[in-house]
Amino acid sequence: MSESPIEDTPRSTFAERHEVLAQGYGGRPDPDDPADVLAMPIVLNIPKADPPPRSRLLEAAASASVALCFDERVGPGGEWEESFRAWTSSRIRKVARRARGAHWTAAQDVPGVTVDVGDAQARALVPGRVGDLDARIRRLQIGGTDLSHDEPDRVADDLPVLWIDPALEMTVGKAAAQVGHASMLLAGTMSTEQCEAWAARGFACSVRDANAQQWATARALVDAGRAAAVRDAGFTEVAPGSMTVVGVAPEMWR
Repeated sequence: MSESPIEDTPRSTFAERHEVLAQGYGGRPDPDDPADVLAMPIVLNIPKADPPPRSRLLEAAASASVALCFDERVGPGGEWEESFRAWTSSRIRKVARRARGAHWTAAQDVPGVTVDVGDAQARALVPGRVGDLDARIRRLQIGGTDLSHDEPDRVADDLPVLWIDPALEMTVGKAAAQVGHASMLLAGTMSTEQCEAWAARGFACSVRDANAQQWATARALVDAGRAAAVRDAGFTEVAPGSMTVVGVAPEMWR
């Protein structure tokens, strides 16, 4: 029996995958059984010694989240399509967990996408039922270790920036989920061509705590329809409806 030829053509186009985010997300209420809730797990590599700066870790989480949404395997015909589309048609939920050492290594074998930003690493996993979470991920802690706020360089002129409202005092895990939402929302507001150019740069972005003036400017851009805002459902840490992160394309911030 002859072997089937290896497919050299993509199973889906970038435009097809972008359309999923551009359509927005479903608003189905959460199921009665918490185990049936659909969520994207995000794993943050936080070594005990010399952990990465908070801002870089959040940048890795944001980039990994949106990179998974454009992975060929979530598109039509891909092995992750069913799980991914079920998630995007529901309430978008993400849960960040921390790992280190052997646990971080084990997480690389769970389907997903890892992004490195300097010495920071985050892995976005294929969304699925909370009740079906892989045991290698379920054993990782959600809370506990946090990282101090750092003072990174000024934002790059040619990269999207995700502004965080520091008044909310979110933990690094909560903030990771929120910037992951923001990167997806921002990608959905872009044209296919703009998003493809961003993808060519590995979905690199700047994540920054906004000062009062920066936050006011970011909110004004949201009001003008020129930026993407994350409004939290209020399940953990912040009040329902809180605007946690604003994602701004580089041309809008200049």
